Amino acid sequence: MNHYYNEMKIITRILITSFIAWSTFAEKLIADPFSNVNLRAGLISALQQHPLILDFYLENDYELIWFGNNALASQRRAELVNSLQSASFHGLPGKKYQVNSLLSKLSTSDSLFEIGLLEGLFMIAFTEYASDLDTGVLIPSEVDTDIVRQINFKDPDFYIQGLLSRNPYDYFRSLGPQSSEYARLLVEYQKLSEIIRNGGWSNIATDRILRFGDSGDDVVAIRNRLFDQGYMPNSISTKFDKNLLKAVQKYQSDHGLIPDGIVGEGTILELNITAEQRLSSIIVALERERWLGDTLGQRHIWVNLADFKAKIIEDHAVVFETRTVLGVNDESMRSPEFSDKMEYMVVNPTWHIPVSIAKNEYLPELKKDPEALPFLKLFDSSGSLVDRESIDFSILGKNYFPYEMKQLPSTTNALGLVKFMFPNPYNIYLHDTPAKDLFMKEVRDFSHGCIRLHEPFDFAYALLEKQTDEPQSEFQNALKSQEETIILLSKSVPVHITYRTAFTKAGGGIEFRRDIYGRDQKIYDALVELGLELSENI
Repeated sequence: MNHYYNEMKIITRILITSFIAWSTFAEKLIADPFSNVNLRAGLISALQQHPLILDFYLENDYELIWFGNNALASQRRAELVNSLQSASFHGLPGKKYQVNSLLSKLSTSDSLFEIGLLEGLFMIAFTEYASDLDTGVLIPSEVDTDIVRQINFKDPDFYIQGLLSRNPYDYFRSLGPQSSEYARLLVEYQKLSEIIRNGGWSNIATDRILRFGDSGDDVVAIRNRLFDQGYMPNSISTKFDKNLLKAVQKYQSDHGLIPDGIVGEGTILELNITAEQRLSSIIVALERERWLGDTLGQRHIWVNLADFKAKIIEDHAVVFETRTVLGVNDESMRSPEFSDKMEYMVVNPTWHIPVSIAKNEYLPELKKDPEALPFLKLFDSSGSLVDRESIDFSILGKNYFPYEMKQLPSTTNALGLVKFMFPNPYNIYLHDTPAKDLFMKEVRDFSHGCIRLHEPFDFAYALLEKQTDEPQSEFQNALKSQEETIILLSKSVPVHITYRTAFTKAGGGIEFRRDIYGRDQKIYDALVELGLELSENI
């Protein structure tokens, strides 16, 4: 309610200021026979570095959009200024749009040249704001080369035509992602901002490991924190009872921890992450949602690297979910972020070992002992199997390795018994693994970059159920053949490899994960460089 009241006050003030400015402007138009020349000179001066916007004015005989002699232009000005002043509500760097400078010029411009200049500045601010809210402020790959997003950037004319075709109030509120996730993130953003305005939450200082049945001041501190964050009702109890146990387990689950109900070092670390830090995660999530757009696909695969989960989603509902293992947190092995389309699966796959792995990891072992790693087979350039006894391993190295190394299908194959293919330049795919024990770990970055699935067979069944009445039988028959078998998907399925450390729940609430690759910190730092200030966002 307060925000609405303030918004209306701002709009009223801008309308009054705009009316006064326009009255002065209209008088000068009548009195000055060279008004068009002066106006155009100011407009051209403002748009020297913005040729696409200038083209719009050239093609439309310099028609004024923001300072035309009509109520619609005044409404546009009011809505733009209000939107720029509220940019921080979307996690945007509000200072980037220099709204205070625009307001100052609006109240002091007293020449036709300056009105033309102001027309151009308003249009620049509008197109930048609209683009930022629509497709993001940053270019992902410039922040981190492992974030590869094909963003549908639009020319300024796209936004200008949208503005001209609709009521200004409706148009400005149509900008930005229309996804449910974006809307829910905005709600959580406001909730957390309110918590920060009220002082946030204090640090919990304890070196105790707290369990069910314990009591004391440390237990009270944990209870109070979980109450503050909405995980349990308020209580004066000093005992670690069943209610607190359930709240701790729920908190742990919502923060990517093993929900054992024990308050140890990991849980304390999460509890002591400040409200401001959590807000920065939401700000980054909003930017990431802008990058992704609204076209995920009615049925798609969603892999959240930070969550160590892969999901199949249909009509916004999760129909299958499994744990994942992702690339080691090393510059050469981190799993990249991108979107593509899954086309087929390979049952009983051969592992075509990447040259880098063959040379850097396996060749040193073979040079020490040519009979080591018996599961590896070497093939020459013609595809023929080469007997190891015929190879002089001593002459092989990073600069000379004329063989392809493979692991043939088997239950011990590094890819397990099935891989899921969405051909891409990064040679990334989803696959089974014989190393099932790794899925029980809390942090699961152990692969060379590809994404391992805990329940790959069930994942396959879920994919195949759309094209056969017997998905399990079709898959198992291919598996029993013990031969490499390709099963094509009748319809390709979009795959989105993402990285979200903050994401919402459909029923309300938010979950957080660790920034294992440090990518979100890079994004936040880049937004700060553009003028983001956390204080203006609360």
